[in-house]
Amino acid sequence: MSQPMKILLAVMVIFGWFALAAQFYINASLKLNPVPEMVIRYFSYFTIQINLVVALCYTVLLFSPGSRAGNFFSRQQTLAALTVYIVIVGLIYNIILRFLWNPEGLQKIVDEILHSVIPVLALIYWLLFAGKNKLEWKHVLTWLIYPFAYIIYILIRGSASGFYPYPFINTTELGLNKVLVNSAGIAAVFALISLILVAIGKSLTKKQ
Repeated sequence: MSQPMKILLAVMVIFGWFALAAQFYINASLKLNPVPEMVIRYFSYFTIQINLVVALCYTVLLFSPGSRAGNFFSRQQTLAALTVYIVIVGLIYNIILRFLWNPEGLQKIVDEILHSVIPVLALIYWLLFAGKNKLEWKHVLTWLIYPFAYIIYILIRGSASGFYPYPFINTTELGLNKVLVNSAGIAAVFALISLILVAIGKSLTKKQ
């Protein structure tokens, strides 16, 4: 493992775990819901789920790349899928959600790390250090499974609890038809970014 690769992994690990812990602290300190509900809502955000897996991935790659978990996270399909997910976290927040509120203090710092810093660093890591020669177009369909399962989970739990992490999937406010249209649009974005990453991988592999 090269020194620049180690440094980038270390920076992402530090930023990632700090932001996740700080966001949990912020949510807990607000005391808006009972602890069990607060924990469920915390982990119901796609942003949190993906940043958590990404932080875990880079931690394993930094400290235990030869382990079974290291072998899984170093697979080209795994790294590419996580890169797609975290890039979309950044895109959706900065294009749609950023203008809906104005966080301050620690919350602002955490928001920037989770939605801007980590997505950019993850993309840089993938471009510079991840293997790409085994990526195929068919992998795109596989990468859509997780976001599809996430939407199903949110719609089911939201109908029971009334809590929706994001306004564009709030069936109470928008109705089911509008949410399905929004979900289809988001799925198209997932597919597009996935196709772009596979295309980049094939292009770089061909040049090499």
